[in-house]
Amino acid sequence: MTRYNPDTIAVIFSAKRNGNDEEGYAKAAAAMVKLAQKQKGFVDIDSVRDQNGYGITISYWQSEDDAIAWRDNATHAAIRDKGRAIWYDCYALQIAKIERSYDWKRDE
Repeated sequence: MTRYNPDTIAVIFSAKRNGNDEEGYAKAAAAMVKLAQKQKGFVDIDSVRDQNGYGITISYWQSEDDAIAWRDNATHAAIRDKGRAIWYDCYALQIAKIERSYDWKRDE
């Protein structure tokens, strides 16, 4: 678990996958994580998906400008278009600013 600084931007992407081209999707998703990690202002990324194809990915950015630069990255935009054409039935996106952040871990 990670504690985030106030004013960190969270880009919350929730999507319903349709099961098409699983291998292509997996390769593209891994490539997008690697690309995001190289972007100015990248902080972290969390992602989960259930057995029915519904998933949530949250990427964290130092500033709104950094999150916008990620949105506008040409390679990311091309994969986003491919996702609309092939991999997703629907998706939603929310942008939020973190005000406070807490974490907890069980002692071992």
